[in-house]
Amino acid sequence: MNRSNASAGDGANLLALRSHNTALVLGLLRGAGAEGISRLELAEHTGLTPQAVSKITARLRGEGLAAEAGRRASTGGKPRTVLRLVPEAGHAVGVHLDRDELRAVLVDLDGTVVGERCAPLDLGAGAEAVLAGVARAAEELVAEVLGPPAARGPGSPAAQGLRTPTTEASERSGAPARGGRALGGRGPGQQGPEERASGKREPGKRASGERERGEPASEGRGPGERASEGREPGEQASERRVSSVGEGAPLGGAALDAAPTLLGLGVALPGPLDHVRGVLHRVTGFPEWDGYPLRDALERRLGVPVVVDKDTNAAALGLAIGGGGAIGGSGGGSFAYLHLGTGLGAGLVFGGGVHRGARTGAGEFGHQVVQLDGPPCTCGARGCIEALCLAAVARGDLAEAARVLGTGAANLAGLLDIDQVLLGGRTVAAAPEAFVQGVGAVLDARARREGGHDGAVPVRLAPGGPRGVAEGAAQLLLAPLFGHGNGG
Repeated sequence: MNRSNASAGDGANLLALRSHNTALVLGLLRGAGAEGISRLELAEHTGLTPQAVSKITARLRGEGLAAEAGRRASTGGKPRTVLRLVPEAGHAVGVHLDRDELRAVLVDLDGTVVGERCAPLDLGAGAEAVLAGVARAAEELVAEVLGPPAARGPGSPAAQGLRTPTTEASERSGAPARGGRALGGRGPGQQGPEERASGKREPGKRASGERERGEPASEGRGPGERASEGREPGEQASERRVSSVGEGAPLGGAALDAAPTLLGLGVALPGPLDHVRGVLHRVTGFPEWDGYPLRDALERRLGVPVVVDKDTNAAALGLAIGGGGAIGGSGGGSFAYLHLGTGLGAGLVFGGGVHRGARTGAGEFGHQVVQLDGPPCTCGARGCIEALCLAAVARGDLAEAARVLGTGAANLAGLLDIDQVLLGGRTVAAAPEAFVQGVGAVLDARARREGGHDGAVPVRLAPGGPRGVAEGAAQLLLAPLFGHGNGG
């Protein structure tokens, strides 16, 4: 018995190791850019044997992910073959659902934006309107950039299955690939649309206590009401719930499922939410979303894998990956990304990775109370930074808004000792100097009070502009493919 268990564990470790090594190689290929990198350099940077690197690169070339980029002179013997990533071999859609706007981008494996859509959105209009808006934007992007659905030839990346570390493990364990394609963005414990918190079941089949669509909800958690995902026994359901659009059979999305290189969809929106299961909580200002399984609903509707996260986490992930060492990527550094738009939140990065917390609820920065018995906030509390900051913006008092935001940033810097603060969001973008200088002044004053020789935590405008969150949402799909394991 013990021998059997040990053998199974060893096999799992070998699969994880192979997946990890493949991600390391892919990450180096992407970092090398068009100039490429040789197999010898890959071995040197990863610590793998030349034989292991040759096997991995041969597999990646066979899958269409890598290609020759020419030859490079060597110190002895024949010239070295240089390999590069093939950016067009894979794509991801990133969607930013704001309270009043939807922005979607299509990016390639390099993270380069190759298509963009922006449209008005009412996040309170209900699930059908929101899901339809996401589907429309995604399908238009895919049709415009990737062309009409094409037959998957035997040599296409899709036909061979654009594989990620997660997919390779699934193939060897006998588990079916979700959505018929690879997705590196599902971490341990995350479930697909056919898996529910109450147990595994097929899409469209009701669990005990779940009502059919169109059936009226009864009070509390009676037999006629659909239980929210992850609700503990005895916990009451919300008084008003978004309709269950997306449950049951797929409702379209054929254009997405037929796109040969599309890995899936990353969706970022205001929190709080459960990133692991893709279930929304009481989204600030829109409590009717509480308990809604957005990820599963979108996967059923679109027919492709979906990852859901908070807008601030997605933006922070994009900055950590795309910003290099100067912003906290490449495995080091820490920063707080503060997003001030229609709301206020934070994305936290430590050691190059997004910190989501034990319940994926970290970063609810806007709802720290700084004024007892202050003005009411849409979250239900009083005196929150978000309420004070947005009220100042509404009055046109940007100096006061920046001072309030700086007070919160100083609290964060004192608590976490971060390397830098990055500011983003449409409100900041409308007056970047006012906010960067105003927040910086508060942090400077704090540094002078504390003394020391390191000076204040620097405050900078986050790169990326208005599509930073959407680009980060796409990275929820791409990041795990290149070894950033907490992407999804």
